[in-house]
Amino acid sequence: METIKIALAKGRLADLSLELLEQIGISFSSYYEKTRKLTFISDDGHYELILVKAMDVGTYVENGAADIGVAGKDTLLEAGADVFEVIDLGFGRCEFAVAGEPGTELSAQQSLTIGTKYPKITNDYFQAQGRQVETIKLNGSVELAPLVGLSDVIVDIVETGSTLKENNLEVIETMLSISARLVVNKASFKTKGTAIRPVIDQVKSIVDEKGRVTNGN
Repeated sequence: METIKIALAKGRLADLSLELLEQIGISFSSYYEKTRKLTFISDDGHYELILVKAMDVGTYVENGAADIGVAGKDTLLEAGADVFEVIDLGFGRCEFAVAGEPGTELSAQQSLTIGTKYPKITNDYFQAQGRQVETIKLNGSVELAPLVGLSDVIVDIVETGSTLKENNLEVIETMLSISARLVVNKASFKTKGTAIRPVIDQVKSIVDEKGRVTNGN
């Protein structure tokens, strides 16, 4: 069996993904949370784990450096990755939202300046509504932007909303829901399909079963 390369972003998504892989018999015993290594071979020798930046998972999979990857829908949309998105894994679920100071109304803004880590997603969303906006790319602490007058509002991922509340901001408009997705390189899906399809089928079976349990069916 040829080696299948799996790209994961180190952190919570990687931990949840490795738990899922272990349930279908793919274990990486040599991996541990604080390791500085970037590649690992599975216990059975058939899979190679590569750790990359979250935003790069789609790029590695798209360009064939990895056959399979797990990434948040946010990073896939922002990178515009050309990959097969095969399963919504259901974890890492949160929402993209427009947020600003209380009382801010989007319709009242003739021109809108938006601070965000996700300029592509932001531009695509507002252009689909026929609105032209100016985006300011930020790498962190986006909540600060409207407080100091850098932007009118922000676009960011919201999970609990606690960070917004602590900075006297609130959700103005919910844009879309996101979660972790299993993605596959398009060429690998054809050339290594015999090895990859069983992985997809087994993962999907587990995800579907968890969904049935969660929904009380």
